[in-house]
Amino acid sequence: MAEHIPLDIPEDGKLAANITHFARALRKAGLKLGPGRVIDAIRAVEAAGFSEKSDFYWVLHACFVSRPEDRTVFHQVFRLYWRDPRYLEHMMAMMLPAVRGVQEDRPAGSAEKRAAEALLDGVDRDLPETGEEGGEEVEIEADASATISAEERLKTLDFEQMSVAEVAAAKRMIARLALPVRPLASRRTKTDPRGRIADWRGTMRAAMRRGGEVHDLAARSRRRRWPNLVVLCDISGSMSQYSRMVLHFLHAVANQKGAGWARVHAFTFGTRLTNITRHLAQRDVDAALAAAGAEAQDWEGGTRIGACLHAFNRDWSRRVMGQGAVVLLITDGLDRDPAHDLGREMERLHLSARRLIWINPLLRWDGFVPKARGIAAMLPHVDSFRAGHSIASLEALAEAIGQARDAGEKDRLMRLISAA
Repeated sequence: MAEHIPLDIPEDGKLAANITHFARALRKAGLKLGPGRVIDAIRAVEAAGFSEKSDFYWVLHACFVSRPEDRTVFHQVFRLYWRDPRYLEHMMAMMLPAVRGVQEDRPAGSAEKRAAEALLDGVDRDLPETGEEGGEEVEIEADASATISAEERLKTLDFEQMSVAEVAAAKRMIARLALPVRPLASRRTKTDPRGRIADWRGTMRAAMRRGGEVHDLAARSRRRRWPNLVVLCDISGSMSQYSRMVLHFLHAVANQKGAGWARVHAFTFGTRLTNITRHLAQRDVDAALAAAGAEAQDWEGGTRIGACLHAFNRDWSRRVMGQGAVVLLITDGLDRDPAHDLGREMERLHLSARRLIWINPLLRWDGFVPKARGIAAMLPHVDSFRAGHSIASLEALAEAIGQARDAGEKDRLMRLISAA
């Protein structure tokens, strides 16, 4: 076994301390790190050197990142801690409320707020008093009578802009959401004294038991059955944060008794299709999603929507789409695979489903226009087109899924496509 050469770090050097503090910030942001990882990172940097920023980045990345979902957090923490000369001012401006006049104009990027909270852990964020020395203290009064509650604000917050604490609170709220569905009327019937369908066979049987005399007309009514829910969830790089929150929602739906669904079938896709239905059956949500992540090897990878839909239509459609299944397609529609006819695969999927509902987080933008080739090819073949970037959008989905005529934003966007 190879032996590590002892580090020759000068007494006044700060590199080891900085790497230790950087690892502490990563751990605060959600990465699973221990002291052994920190020691390995210091030794790796000492062995590889840090003359190039890119080499330094990837050495620390190799030591600290072990899960695909940690890549974005690592990138933001690294940028703020090592690359941005004004990272402290940048983070303070990001975390302080806008009423104090230091909030930046642009919103926080993906995982940027989590990185800022991690690096500001233990830093005093209080601003100095605005009054001059010896002068009176300036007091600011604000009317908070119209301020929405923290829970209401969290419902409208974009999943990608949430901090670590906000993500945890959002998951607890999502676990309480339900996705009720109306039962379907079956062609099969059952005996029902109050039914509206005449049961001539039952009537004649009863008459034969009475010597041929007909006393009452037997009646039947249609049986009711519950449809299946089939979910196709995009886990590519542009959808990773939204996909995790949606999968938490699906786990709650799959394990909720009396929700109405016969079965919940879940598939993930990025560069290939993966069936994660059996993993969602586990009661513990963390264990379920960890097993699903281990099963799907294309987290935060590329996007091949056409190829994955072709695989689903060929291998799984007849198994899970029978008896009027409702399909939820969660993707941004940014397909990068011209080898398959995306419109044709969407048409096949639509014909097999009772309802096809497309959940697209890009609808969070007010000026969203379906200019992408994949979106324009997919949109005509869905029954409803809705946003899926926040808890409020998931609640709206729960209300709309029981409405057969709900089209969401489809009609408006189809008019834009026709006018183009």
